[in-house]
Amino acid sequence: MRKCKRYAKSVLGLPLLVLLYSGCATIEKDNSMDTERTLAAAGFRMKTANTPEQRAHLQTLTQRKLVKHEKDGQPVWIYADATYCNCLYAGNEKAYQEYSKLSIQQEVAEENEDAAMDWELWPGSRYWF
Repeated sequence: MRKCKRYAKSVLGLPLLVLLYSGCATIEKDNSMDTERTLAAAGFRMKTANTPEQRAHLQTLTQRKLVKHEKDGQPVWIYADATYCNCLYAGNEKAYQEYSKLSIQQEVAEENEDAAMDWELWPGSRYWF
């Protein structure tokens, strides 16, 4: 009887774990896509890994995080994504500054989404704080 209960728990738990994992993967992909849209809007250039050598090199780079490199003594910012787009985004200092500005604006806009809250629908809400 114990084995049946343990088996039932593991069988019932597996679909839940799969569902939770797929939900996390979807959120991660959405966040990655938002970042990549912002990078493109800021002036970063996307380069797709087309050759086996490029794909192998892409795997060695820090994934889904902007990292500063130097080329010919000039800063170059690289965002590598071997999982979703199989590409990297490259931008100079000007593009990085624009990306920083757009990221802050996006954060502020997300924080201000609460401005549309209709407090009149929630009696006693003035006493919540």
